[in-house]
Amino acid sequence: MEDNIASNGSQSPPLFGGHQTWQQRDESFKVKPIMKVHCGFMQGGGAEMAAADIRYVKKCRFVIASGIFDGYDTPHQPSNISKRSQRLFCFLMVVDEVSLEFIKNNVTVREDNNGGQWVGVWRLILLKHQPYDEPRRNGKVPKILTHRLFPQAQYSIWIDGKMELIVDPLLMLERYLWRGKHTFAIAQHKHHRSIYEEADANKRRKRYARPLIDLQMKIYRYEGMEPWSPNKSTVSDVPEGAIIIREHTALNNLFSCLWFNEVNLFTPRDQLSFGYVVYRLGSRFKLFMFPNCEYNSIFVLHPHTREHSSKVEWVKSLEEFKKKADLKESRGGLGLWSPYPGNLDLVVLPPVARTSKAG
Repeated sequence: MEDNIASNGSQSPPLFGGHQTWQQRDESFKVKPIMKVHCGFMQGGGAEMAAADIRYVKKCRFVIASGIFDGYDTPHQPSNISKRSQRLFCFLMVVDEVSLEFIKNNVTVREDNNGGQWVGVWRLILLKHQPYDEPRRNGKVPKILTHRLFPQAQYSIWIDGKMELIVDPLLMLERYLWRGKHTFAIAQHKHHRSIYEEADANKRRKRYARPLIDLQMKIYRYEGMEPWSPNKSTVSDVPEGAIIIREHTALNNLFSCLWFNEVNLFTPRDQLSFGYVVYRLGSRFKLFMFPNCEYNSIFVLHPHTREHSSKVEWVKSLEEFKKKADLKESRGGLGLWSPYPGNLDLVVLPPVARTSKAG
């Protein structure tokens, strides 16, 4: 997709997610046989892979993908992996420069004859020139755009960097995709089913600036997103996004592009936008949301080496942004600062029943 030229005729600085207009965003949800949509990786926007890694991933048809950004973790070796899965799957750990240095200082990194870097079964895939100021937003690139990083992959399983996989990946594909003839599987959230509940929890836990979370929710409410209820066709609007199991079909790839565009345009909290994209695609997009109790049997959860915090997470009012311009992200979440083509003043967010602790 070609990017937009600014209205004054000058070219804006290259952005990884592009300069998507509100009209382009709305059109992208109208599924057609042939479509052009934004999907990251705009030229000059960053997230560049080394030539040796590009050659390596071209042979990967079955992928276990994970990512570590800003040095929060070291790779955890999976267990109970069958010999067949060891031959079939590529284990790809996407990292930034900071994390690669941190990993080299804390665990043994082996280099092969072709320039590949390894930690156990994990092939380290370095993305140079991070596209965003916020490390959490950078981590959404391999998580959501797995099909763009590894375009030859037919199946992928994403797991967060703090997790240790303890189930054979072929068994996961059989259980969550093939058995029920699904192509996209993700766990239900442990506590929340409504995105408005999840947004409230994000504000209480200071996961991002409170007024910007509210703004994203107001836009979704204005565009018709109802709170979850048993009358909806989905068992929940909120996933537990640490594990995503996908067949890389055309519709799943479109869903991933649209999901990423929301994360790029608004807050990096992908659980807030997942259900919205499902809502916009309607009955065309089929997914399997499996019970949270099964999610907890797939991995061992390890604590981060340190806690993440950024200045924007503590912002409580728009006045703080006016006083300190450096609190704003410069390359992500720009839709939160672009005039919205609708009147949000009269939008009232649905009441929230708090079902989880704030800690």
